[in-house]
Amino acid sequence: MVADASPVELRIRRLPHAGDLPLPTRASAGSAGLDLAAAVETPLTLAPGERALVPTGFCLELPANLEGQVRPRSGLAVKHGVTCLNSPGTIDSDYRGEVKVLLINHGQQPFEIRRGDRIAQLVVAATPAVNVEEVEVLDDSERGAGGFGSTGGFGASRGD
Repeated sequence: MVADASPVELRIRRLPHAGDLPLPTRASAGSAGLDLAAAVETPLTLAPGERALVPTGFCLELPANLEGQVRPRSGLAVKHGVTCLNSPGTIDSDYRGEVKVLLINHGQQPFEIRRGDRIAQLVVAATPAVNVEEVEVLDDSERGAGGFGSTGGFGASRGD
C-alpha cells in the first residue's frame, strides 16, 4: 500500500536572527526530512560530553494531527559523535515557539557549530487521534509480555 503523497502545508515564521539562513529544506528529492540549520550568532563549541540547545531561528505551524520530529543527522553522528538528545524530539502541532535542537557531543574531540551548519532534520509525521479505553484483560499476542531482547535481537544466537 502506498501512503498518501499529498503535500503538507507547513507554515514557517522566520525570526530576526535567522534572516540570512535558508528555510528548512530537503537535501534531495528522496529525503524524508528537512534540514535544520544552526542560527547561532557566534560559533558554539561543544566539548566531549557537553550538550547545548541550539536555535534554528524558525517557528512552525503544523496542521492538526501532525507532529514535527527532530532527528539527528547521520553524518554528524558517524563523523563526529554529535547527535540529538531526546531523539526524536517532538514538536506538537500547537507549539508556536522557536524550534531548537538539543545536541550532545559523544565524540572525543570538541565540535564547533557555526552559523548555517546543518545540525538536525525535521520529519513531519501523522499523529492520529487516540481514544483510550481501560480494560480488565488485553488480547493475547505471540510476543505476550516479553520485554527487551525477547524477540531475538542482539545476542539471540549467543544465548544471551
